[in-house]
Amino acid sequence: MDWNRVEGNWKQVKGKVREQWGKLTDDDLDVIDGKQEQLEGRLQQRYGYAKDQAKKEVNDWFDRMKL
Repeated sequence: MDWNRVEGNWKQVKGKVREQWGKLTDDDLDVIDGKQEQLEGRLQQRYGYAKDQAKKEVNDWFDRMKL
């Protein structure tokens, strides 16, 4: 499975992202628009994660997803 499936199904995936990271706003989710780098950047902003921590969080979440 690759990240393209997240991008392609972003409308459905947004809810799961919101469940995982509740501090993300609707505006954040619109800006992210399924892009992995954007999600990592927003997590850094909202949660104060370091770049590598944000990447790990996203990768761990992605690995648990059943798309």
